[in-house]
Amino acid sequence: MHMVNSTSMGIVSHCHCRQKAGFYASPCNKYRIVIVSNHCIQFRLLMPKPHAYHPGNTTIIQPPKINSTAFNDNCYDYDWKGFKKKKSHTNTTSTTSTPTDVLRLMDGLRLPITPDIYTSLIKECSITGDATQATQLHAHINRSGFPLSSTLLNRILLMYVSCGLIHTARHMFDKMNVLKMNSISWAIMVAAYMDNGFYEEAIFLFVQILQHHSTIMLELPPWIFICVLKACALTMNMALGKQVHGWLLKVGYAANLFLSSSLISFYGKFRCLEDADFVFDQTSERDTVIWTAKMVNKCQEEHHMPEALIAFMEMGMAGVKRNKFTYSSVLRACGRMNDHGSFGRLIHASTIKLGLESDTYVQCGLVDMYGKCGLLREARRVCETLNDTNKTSIVCWNAMLTGYIRHGLYIEAIKFLYQMKAAGIQPHESFLNEIRIACGSTPFGNKSMDGM
Repeated sequence: MHMVNSTSMGIVSHCHCRQKAGFYASPCNKYRIVIVSNHCIQFRLLMPKPHAYHPGNTTIIQPPKINSTAFNDNCYDYDWKGFKKKKSHTNTTSTTSTPTDVLRLMDGLRLPITPDIYTSLIKECSITGDATQATQLHAHINRSGFPLSSTLLNRILLMYVSCGLIHTARHMFDKMNVLKMNSISWAIMVAAYMDNGFYEEAIFLFVQILQHHSTIMLELPPWIFICVLKACALTMNMALGKQVHGWLLKVGYAANLFLSSSLISFYGKFRCLEDADFVFDQTSERDTVIWTAKMVNKCQEEHHMPEALIAFMEMGMAGVKRNKFTYSSVLRACGRMNDHGSFGRLIHASTIKLGLESDTYVQCGLVDMYGKCGLLREARRVCETLNDTNKTSIVCWNAMLTGYIRHGLYIEAIKFLYQMKAAGIQPHESFLNEIRIACGSTPFGNKSMDGM
């Protein structure tokens, strides 16, 4: 009797847990293989009914490691059909088992391989990302003659994508029966193209779903639309993005917080701030991501900077928690205000109160803000308090160097260049060229840190 636990199908970008392949089988009447994993094999002997004791019915055989020859005798190997052949005298260097090792073992012992065992091995290949093992496993499945269900086909598709064989996955996808092709199949391929930077291909597949598979459109997970909106923004395809927005409004998906924030960011990429505000106003429940997306949009244009600060204050009055990205965005707006850093100082005090002053994004935002406002002493003070992680961040160093150059403090900029070199930070060539030009055309000593 074959007993294997099946698990539901799931599509994830990154698997952090390692699942073992296990199965139960009965090769003959003398013993039963209880479990096969990467670490041990357990054989349960079929003994007569026990007399007065119970523990003696199980014998555990635990070899040190499983490899391609761990289960053969001294003279023979087994081929994939289970027939004996002369053992080669080459030394085996493999220290861990692979899916093909498990298949070779089962074929050698003449054990039937169930779809659930194949599922476990497919998961193993998806986690390890071994393209060779994935190809061999799929070939073994094809030779087995099992009727492949939609779930198993999707798992194989995801396996190929996880191993980086996106073209093989597309070839398999195109050959799939229409009846076995479901929303998960389409979602896997769209996400695969997005992850690999093939944005046009992702859009092409989505348009096919939109035009010919209306039922599948309703079954797609919300994150697929987020991927498509991102692809539209990266390829400057505003027309399709608006069409996606209209479809989301039609079916009632636009109320989703993640989709709303994606739509706000999408319209912000095209500087369509009125459309972005429309999405924001239509969202009944607004979280940190929604508010931050609005502020990021407002910071893109000079005349909308005051609106970013107003949104920051309204966010606080609404009781929504602010995070490091929120402060980074509002600090960018403060740097462009003509208030000599007054509002920026208040934001700095708020970051200290919340314990965010040591965050990379916040520290770089503070250095940039103070530098743009001409408060170079404050900018230098923040720069000197960088934690060990941020000391290697070239963004903070460049922000400080930019502040010196912007306000004509070229001697200070040269000194700071030497400090960057001592810290192992290589400044951008454009900064060096700008300082060279300034040093050749500007008399030194006209400006200093006094009053800065």
